[in-house]
Amino acid sequence: MQGLMMDFPLTLTFFLNRAASLYPTREIVTRTASGTHRTNYSELAARARRLASALEKAGLEPGARVGSFAWNSYRHLELYFAVPCSGRVLHTLNIRLFPDQVQYIVNHAEDQVIFVDDTLVPLLEKMAGAFKTVKQYVIMTDGPLPQTSLSPIVSYEEFLQTGDPDYQFPHLDEREAAMSCYTSGTTGNPKGVMYTHRSLFLHSLGSAAPDCLDLRERDTVLPVVPMFHANSWGFPFTSTLVGAKQVFPGPYMQPQAVVELMAQEKVTVAAGVPTIWIGAAQFIASGQYDLSSLRDIVVGGSAVPASLMETYDRLGLHITQAWGMTETSPLGSVSRVRSDLEALSPAEQMKVRAKAGVPAPCVEARVVNEMGDVAPWDGQTMGELQVRGPWIISGYYNDDRSAQAFQDGWFRTGDVATIDEQGYIQLVDRTKDLVKSGGEWISTVELESAIMAHPKVLEAAVIAVPHERWSERPLACVVLRQGEQATPQEIIEFLKPKVASWWLPDDVVFVPQIPKTSVGKFDKKVLREEFKHYELPERVSLGAGLSSR
Repeated sequence: MQGLMMDFPLTLTFFLNRAASLYPTREIVTRTASGTHRTNYSELAARARRLASALEKAGLEPGARVGSFAWNSYRHLELYFAVPCSGRVLHTLNIRLFPDQVQYIVNHAEDQVIFVDDTLVPLLEKMAGAFKTVKQYVIMTDGPLPQTSLSPIVSYEEFLQTGDPDYQFPHLDEREAAMSCYTSGTTGNPKGVMYTHRSLFLHSLGSAAPDCLDLRERDTVLPVVPMFHANSWGFPFTSTLVGAKQVFPGPYMQPQAVVELMAQEKVTVAAGVPTIWIGAAQFIASGQYDLSSLRDIVVGGSAVPASLMETYDRLGLHITQAWGMTETSPLGSVSRVRSDLEALSPAEQMKVRAKAGVPAPCVEARVVNEMGDVAPWDGQTMGELQVRGPWIISGYYNDDRSAQAFQDGWFRTGDVATIDEQGYIQLVDRTKDLVKSGGEWISTVELESAIMAHPKVLEAAVIAVPHERWSERPLACVVLRQGEQATPQEIIEFLKPKVASWWLPDDVVFVPQIPKTSVGKFDKKVLREEFKHYELPERVSLGAGLSSR
């Protein structure tokens, strides 16, 4: 029959072959203990083929799980392609999870081999005794093998040499699993998410789109987001697809080291969670680093305070907010000011940029209220954000919690949101983080953003604490900038013109730091536990505000 399209499998092998043939000399740069390591797409493809052959010779069957316990580096990128393109599944292990969580996910996934960076060997040793299926550890090192209780071990380069340089990747079904990542497990055990070749292929195409992450061949891309966190937001795959130069920080992911690397390699696009860019601002402001090449900083993982975007605007740099989850591969939405909104004032445009944005290409979004009804796109009606699309999860791996995660084929994100008339998603909060005071919801996200606009404040997290009359009231935990002093009342007075009176925190506590999760978000469950018996002061003005709602 004429007119039908060719059956072309959407697999990651195409990305690797394309980059090697069209952009063979484009650099892949990694910061290491000994300096800067440089390779290119031609060498990436050659080493990935050899590594795939070595996995086959080691007896790993198609579909076998291969773990990685590693920083962002060229070797990790080789694993990103060698493992899935050979028909196996790469399971990126989050090095910041608690030991019992790592043990759970290694055993649940049934990892057979784990590739581990030499600097992380001591950390993995503490957990390895409980691994049930691991048969081999491959140490990614430039020097001799370390003394370790891990067994059996082999160095990465020695393992690589056992592979056939003429190995050819097999023909794969695009719906086969390629990558595996587990959620950070804020409640219960982490949940496993499987990404197919097809979903990663389509996710990369969507990410590269101009109104999405807008990656180009001429870009130099630095993902600060770890390669063990939702595939580094897909940046390694998308960058390879378009032929961009890739820069990896290795274990040097501190703000100043990141800024130095951006300047050194003339990075054009960087990506990471807000806490990285909060810390980086002071080094950028020092004027010591030339970042004139940097055209975009993609920030996600948690809500980006408008004050942080304004800070970077003043530094001549642009932040683009994106939203997603492990379950959405992770791209769900991106916030860019549309052409029909460019006539808005800078202040009104900032309100747009501070939203989670419009759904990415191929992603559909809706808000469902407490009654189970789909909410209108009015920017006011709150409910749970639900999404669906070709790279959105359809179920957790071997987990009976899958059923409760979906409603009529839509993935339930657990985020409370509104969607406005233009389709922009505004995240109000996580369902578990909302403060329910006197039967009304208070958004901790909005309060935190307002508090972090105070010039003396570095970070702020708001939690609910019990209240005899109102059930819950907000408590603000604030980290001040170095050398600054402030009083609780000063923070509250700053907030008064910005939020409703009954939203005002009942108290402000100053803390040396806010605990972070394994992926750099504020860990509010730790704060809630710490302050669960906190006695709030009586605030007459607040009581009046509440009773007059």
